[in-house]
Amino acid sequence: MEQAPQDTPDKGQVSRMSFLLEIFATFFRVGAFTFGGGLAMLPLFEREVIENKGWVKKEDILDIYAISQSLPGVIAVNASTFIGYRLAGVPGAIAAISGVMAPSLLVIVAIAGVFTQFRQNFYVAKALRGVRAAVAALIFLAAYRIGKASLKGAFGFILAITAFLLTWLTEINVIYMILAGGMLGVIVAKLSAGGTSS
Repeated sequence: MEQAPQDTPDKGQVSRMSFLLEIFATFFRVGAFTFGGGLAMLPLFEREVIENKGWVKKEDILDIYAISQSLPGVIAVNASTFIGYRLAGVPGAIAAISGVMAPSLLVIVAIAGVFTQFRQNFYVAKALRGVRAAVAALIFLAAYRIGKASLKGAFGFILAITAFLLTWLTEINVIYMILAGGMLGVIVAKLSAGGTSS
């Protein structure tokens, strides 16, 4: 008796699924091996998505960071969503978000019940102190790399120093400074274009 042909998965669907799994695994590594989250993740982001995978160009990553920082939410999650969507649409965004958030979720669930019992432990306290120092170094490295790539010309330096001082010395919400920086960038670009055309 002749058997009915079984449905075989389309090669395109298989390759798409394997690519989504690759996105998930890549962002899982970012989430699993970065302590401190947020800006501390950025150096590992660059290594994984630019150097190892070549998914994003080096000159594009600053724009992704700027957009991610300007929107509500955590910069690492926003950047993951943006990159995942660029790679594979909505499924890619979901894979990237799931990957970057899964390690934190698993670890927090695992330690939440016992942390209060051990946080006063001498060795745990010293370990957390060391982790905080390492996170500060990662954030400094991320700030240095972003500044080195984006602060070009007197305008960029003056704007960055002004924004830093305003953040440090006043209670102005950073979203207003981001919006003001964007508007000033447009104004300076138009003035420069007008000067060169005349």
